[in-house]
Amino acid sequence: MSEFFELFDALDRDRDGRLTREELFRAAVELGWHWQQAHLYALLDFLTLRSPLDRESFAACLEEATHDPQGVFGRVLLRGPLGRRPSDVSGRVRNEAVKSPGDRVLWGGTGSDGTDRLLREIVSSERAGDFAEALKRSAVPSYSVRSGETALLIIDPQRAFTTGEWMWRLGPVGDMEVMPIQLAFDNCARLLETVYGRVEVMFSRCPFSAESYGWDDKLDAILDEDQLYFIKPSNNLFMPESNGYNEWLEALIEGGIRTLVMGGCTLNSCLRVSAVATRNAFPRESLEVVVDLSLCGARTSNYLNAEQFGGFSPVEAAMREMTASGVSVAGQVVWM
Repeated sequence: MSEFFELFDALDRDRDGRLTREELFRAAVELGWHWQQAHLYALLDFLTLRSPLDRESFAACLEEATHDPQGVFGRVLLRGPLGRRPSDVSGRVRNEAVKSPGDRVLWGGTGSDGTDRLLREIVSSERAGDFAEALKRSAVPSYSVRSGETALLIIDPQRAFTTGEWMWRLGPVGDMEVMPIQLAFDNCARLLETVYGRVEVMFSRCPFSAESYGWDDKLDAILDEDQLYFIKPSNNLFMPESNGYNEWLEALIEGGIRTLVMGGCTLNSCLRVSAVATRNAFPRESLEVVVDLSLCGARTSNYLNAEQFGGFSPVEAAMREMTASGVSVAGQVVWM
């Protein structure tokens, strides 16, 4: 345990015996934590999300993770703010369900044609594979939901994908490659300005170094500092099993939620895998799974047609797979 106490002392910058989330961030940056420490940082950020860790609790958590085959993504996650009874699990407690009289539109969406226009601006129409045609083949133009019966899940809206280390790994073309993802995050922020705090909203995060781990800047200006999230080290939100996602879904259904709208990144990997897995985990009569393409983004090159996917783009192949699995893929979702 001594090495865990030493680590705590290195992170506890004000020496008060309590590690806050803010202290953790500052210390991780000052100590030069990078991808090697990303999983540890994700765990500690999660554990300090709602309250500080004292020295003994810190050491006990790391000791438990050391002896768990799943390490920092094992049962130690149950010590965090989502390790409660399913009825207590909530992304952002709804103060009051949104009630729109008649058919009044709360949110009309931005339209996935914005992605098509973006692609035409940064690559030729021919090379873009005409995303508009892909939408006609694979998605319904729009899908309406009742806000009081709908939850929103945004996958990995982190600055890593727009201005951080994930983007940096793409090399000189990084800025261009992440443009559709930034557009998706901007659209997510516009939607959240209307529904945040009024409907059930939840998020996931991939492990990254401290400076890339946080929310994209547009969302960071909207979300509460202690906004809950699921740790997602793989493409599938159901892994690890202790991250609370399955319990959250069960609590949604028990609480009367009938539709889950999903957005985020990336469309052809994490979002595709998680949407299909969610559809397969619960019967459609219990929970409808809807992917709002206007809230989703992928690398620009993944919108281009490729022989590997039968002449379709990786994004269109993902749309087709989701549709075939029973996921409702919509150009945009209208919130009533």
